[in-house]
Amino acid sequence: MNREERIKELVSQMTLEEKVSQLSYTSAAIPRLGIPEYNWWNECLHGVARAGPATVFPQAIALAATFDEDYIYRAASAISDEGRAKYNEAVKQGNRGQYWGLTFWTPNINIFRDPRWGRGQETYGEDPYLTGRIGLAFVRGLQGDDPQRLKAAACAKHYAVHSGPEKLRHTFDAQVSKKDLFETYLPAFKLLVEQGVEAVMGAYNRTLGEPCGGSKYLLRDLLRGRWGFKGHVVSDCWAIRDFHEHHRVTSSPEESAALALNAGCDLNCGCTFPMLTVSYKKGLVSMEALDTAVTRLLRTRFKLGMFDSPQSDPWAGLGREVINCEKHRNLAREGAEKSITLLKNRDNILPLDDSAKNILLIGPGAANPHTLLGNYYGITPRLVTVLEGLAEKLRTKFAVNVEYRQGCLQYDENHPSNVSMVGIADGVDIIIAVFGLDGAMEGEEGDAIASDSNGDRDRIELPSWQLAYLKDLKATGKPLVLILTGGSPIAFPEDLADAVIFAWYPGEQGGIALADILFGDVNPSGKLPITFPRSTEQLPPYEDYAMKGRTYRYMEEKPLYPFGFGLSYTTFRFDSLELSAPSLTAGESVKAVAGLTNTGSRAGEVVVQLYISRDKRGPEDPLTSLRAFRRVALPAGASAAVEFILPSSAFESVNNDGDQVLPAGSYTVTAADAAPFPVSLEKGASPPVSARLEIR
Repeated sequence: MNREERIKELVSQMTLEEKVSQLSYTSAAIPRLGIPEYNWWNECLHGVARAGPATVFPQAIALAATFDEDYIYRAASAISDEGRAKYNEAVKQGNRGQYWGLTFWTPNINIFRDPRWGRGQETYGEDPYLTGRIGLAFVRGLQGDDPQRLKAAACAKHYAVHSGPEKLRHTFDAQVSKKDLFETYLPAFKLLVEQGVEAVMGAYNRTLGEPCGGSKYLLRDLLRGRWGFKGHVVSDCWAIRDFHEHHRVTSSPEESAALALNAGCDLNCGCTFPMLTVSYKKGLVSMEALDTAVTRLLRTRFKLGMFDSPQSDPWAGLGREVINCEKHRNLAREGAEKSITLLKNRDNILPLDDSAKNILLIGPGAANPHTLLGNYYGITPRLVTVLEGLAEKLRTKFAVNVEYRQGCLQYDENHPSNVSMVGIADGVDIIIAVFGLDGAMEGEEGDAIASDSNGDRDRIELPSWQLAYLKDLKATGKPLVLILTGGSPIAFPEDLADAVIFAWYPGEQGGIALADILFGDVNPSGKLPITFPRSTEQLPPYEDYAMKGRTYRYMEEKPLYPFGFGLSYTTFRFDSLELSAPSLTAGESVKAVAGLTNTGSRAGEVVVQLYISRDKRGPEDPLTSLRAFRRVALPAGASAAVEFILPSSAFESVNNDGDQVLPAGSYTVTAADAAPFPVSLEKGASPPVSARLEIR
């Protein structure tokens, strides 16, 4: 009997109550049919979360800053190794509880459209192309390469147009144009669905009037209809209860459960689907709809091998020895090294050398482990803070001395009697200041305990008390290196420091990676996956979901730092950009070859970014759009020809009806190491090179 026949046989033998029992995240055991209990809820945003020890990789937004699909695949493969190992060990001990399963509600591929959103740190940034490519690499690493088996089941969330405000997520209706919907909010979901992601999670909010977890348009027409999705859909946690309690589109739990099930939601994280027995008896749902949902869920469990013999399980040998092993810790360190982003380096103050010097390490983030974690994290035996990383680095550097002080508080102002700067910098040669945010200041509703806005930030500026203290440090006249931590853009005065490093939430090895970068053992190569505005005033209203004025693709004002930007300790030059053909028609492809040279004295890595813009774009079209990227390593003085294949779809845009179109006319293809705007060059990006192409 093949898999589908076995599933059909099991479903045919279930009672109504047994079928309904399988549709909640706490799926009950059915001993007479050999079905064990299963808890569907698990998380692995940047490492297996909430289930004890695990390798803590850099936060998702930092993973995006690597612009490295190969690394993301390797990191996700390591995470799924640990997930399988935890599952294997838990089952041996009879533990089938929450956070120990193989269905991971990851990745979050929402678009980080507004930097005030506390959960933006969970995403891969503001660009739909980058989000799709990083998300796809993560899914492939989690799910494995066997078309018949899943190593783990990934889940694309939160579908759709979910990006804050956190305090309104249970009530708001995201009103968007079809153009913005299909040009910005949906491309990553479409890509992951077409490439085989096993699950999709509906968002809390409404989109275009319908609650996402019960939306006929999103779930039936698009997801299962136009895109042909074959996996299962899960609600966000307690989101279906919102249908009647907050969205008020239904009047009772049984109506909410019926709306979700009939739209195509198969699994309820929450408390509402048990009412489906009542829904059925009232004629609100059919037995066929129940059978369809149970079948989809059983199919996922069968793909995961939960009904196969242990002898046929290719991952049965993964055990506790793989969890937070040295290989995975080194992989976390690699991710931190590749994600940490150098924003400023006046007069090449960095890297530091081993000559005699006194360093003052100061700031509330220097010894704060929360600046490593972000949210949705596991625990690890060793979290390396900046203080600890520098201490480790200086074990053999006996001419270098470091003095550490906290300086000011992370979350609020110091007591007025404790703000004296007298003598703090006496005898100091350089100051390394670690300021910014941590997971208490931004995050999900209810988790960010130091946030005044349910996890969001009302303003994106550096907290006022931190800024005041940094200005006092700057006034000492000592060279100042500023390390900022956080999962979202921070606005600050450009002259605040001589060098600025954005460290994100760099994971358990973050302190080691930062020390290596400060002393030049690692050349920084991270790139911003999100624009850094100059101020909160540059942002459109938070509750407006139109893309106009948002992200590098639509923002007309000059930002603080542009999308794709990040400096190196070496310099790169784009020598040329050549296209294999002067024109293109639908269904064809063109090869683009970018000539690149490392013109500095150090080996380094650069992310070559390819942007496309339509020369006669409409007023609602993007200014430019990322359409390809590749991380390239070059020795000092070396050159390379970096090849890309651009299909005609890379030149498509979306019309006001939401349809993909390929307008005829001239286009500009640009190779750059940051979004090709004047501000990029002002900040130190390499001059881009461009070529023209005609679409016939």
